[in-house]
Amino acid sequence: MKSVDSDTSFGKDLKGARALVTGASSGIGKAVALALARHGADLALVGRSTKRLAETASDAKEHGSRAFEHSVDLTKDSEVEQLVDQVRANFQGLDVLVHSAGAIHHSRVESASVGDFDDQLRANLRAPYVLTKTLLPFLVESQGQIVFVNSSQGLRAAAGNGQFAATQHGLRALADSLRDEVNEYGVRVLSVYLGRTATPRIRDICAKEGRQYRPELLMQPEDVAAMILHALSLPRTAEVTDLRIRPMKKSY
Repeated sequence: MKSVDSDTSFGKDLKGARALVTGASSGIGKAVALALARHGADLALVGRSTKRLAETASDAKEHGSRAFEHSVDLTKDSEVEQLVDQVRANFQGLDVLVHSAGAIHHSRVESASVGDFDDQLRANLRAPYVLTKTLLPFLVESQGQIVFVNSSQGLRAAAGNGQFAATQHGLRALADSLRDEVNEYGVRVLSVYLGRTATPRIRDICAKEGRQYRPELLMQPEDVAAMILHALSLPRTAEVTDLRIRPMKKSY
């Protein structure tokens, strides 16, 4: 493993960076992927919807990006192994890893399904752990960057969110521990703690809560992407470890 050097060229320009983005078929993952494409990065786009991944890839290619689509269930280790093989074949390495996929179920502990808890643990914590662990040699070699898109529930917990919040607190711990392990090799690790954002997931949550979905009152995925891209583009003399982003309007 190589030690940190003083080259800040990657921080100045993401052009030519090799980035893998999970959850790239919609919402924040798609917005981050397209922001990376606009900055000249090549993309491995990961999600479950083949159709929506194709749409993201098409948009990315309009910015000159090489974009590869990977329809993958990240909770299945065999599919993760195949994904890593494809990334190796297409990119021969990796510079940026963005975790923006996951699952959410809201329910009180007394009525919550253990099956729902298992689903969230697999999608929100185990899957990012396995993918990061498998790709880490690439990221150490390139002195790369890892982004964990977390939630405000990773900083606190409210009634009805116990299962989801537990997975987000676990993701926070994983990121913090990983950062201490890999900083010495020049790898940066960022956690992003989000308030409600205008995404299909939040639209569905509002429907379940019986609330009107008003995206104009929420953060936009592009807001989040802009903040993440700024952090990724910092010179290598600095590291953003945690970002907390909230909607400007507090009516949600």
